[in-house]
Amino acid sequence: MSQAKKQKSNGAGFAAGKTALVLQRIGTCIKDSIAPATKTAIWLLKITIPISLVVTLLQHFGVLNVVSEWLSPAFGIIGLRGEAALVFLTGVFLNIYSAIAVIASLPLNMREITILAVMCLIAHNLIVETAVQKRTGSKAWHIVALRLGMAIVSAAVLNLLLPLDLGAGLGSKAIMHGAPLTDVLVSWGLSALYLCLKIITLVTLLMILQRILKEFGIIQILSTIFKPLLKVMGLPESTSFLWIVANTLGLAYGSAVMVEEVEAGKLSRTDADLLNFHIAISHSNLEDLLLFAAIGVSIWWMLIPRLFIAIAAVWGRRFALMGK
Repeated sequence: MSQAKKQKSNGAGFAAGKTALVLQRIGTCIKDSIAPATKTAIWLLKITIPISLVVTLLQHFGVLNVVSEWLSPAFGIIGLRGEAALVFLTGVFLNIYSAIAVIASLPLNMREITILAVMCLIAHNLIVETAVQKRTGSKAWHIVALRLGMAIVSAAVLNLLLPLDLGAGLGSKAIMHGAPLTDVLVSWGLSALYLCLKIITLVTLLMILQRILKEFGIIQILSTIFKPLLKVMGLPESTSFLWIVANTLGLAYGSAVMVEEVEAGKLSRTDADLLNFHIAISHSNLEDLLLFAAIGVSIWWMLIPRLFIAIAAVWGRRFALMGK
């Protein structure tokens, strides 16, 4: 065999060996991810599914309507009509999809919808996401007070800043009142099944991605890229990957990685707490923003105020920790 052929053969063998090694490392990452991802997904579903059922029943029997009427006077102060309280309560206990469904059923203008969008983006899915943040180093009452408080503050600020005429809303759509309980439960069961599949799939894929990124040193590269931005926001460099996860996929779906990082000691509880103060206010800035943008809400009005409030919250938390 000629020298050139030998070199070509050796090069091909080396490339094949390198590819095999890379695939082996990826396979190991996938294998190691299944158990923790499954554990976290089950834990998340144990919280999410019962809460979803309870809130669905409360809506069906009119309990949330009663609560929203009780909150009506307070909502008038921040430029919202009384029935807007139902949108906020739905978002707090459930998710953005549910809040938008209620918005579509009410005669709200775009100014009111914009204020509600920011409030719901800050305080949606509160019970489930608070459970996640509690497990990763923050006190539950801190997170609840922060998110509810900042939702109200942001609404008050937007009520002062937003132009009086932002256009018409979605128009009021008919709501199915008095639907049989069996129909309600069947509808809930189908949505719960979809939610289960979504959580299990996303949590598993995210855990695999996180391990692959670590295995090949990509997380360190991301940390270097985002280091200046994180410094301005008051966040430790160690939180860079989790910050990206929370801002793209959100708290619930990113919980697998967050919990593992903290429980394995790869991220201190103090650093996790600082991250939690930021992402409690500004997270899920991909899917959730696009959902509201699809009904006409300005992305900038939803993104910029929450980002500044989140930065202020982190620096406030830093100063509070320094005083202890």
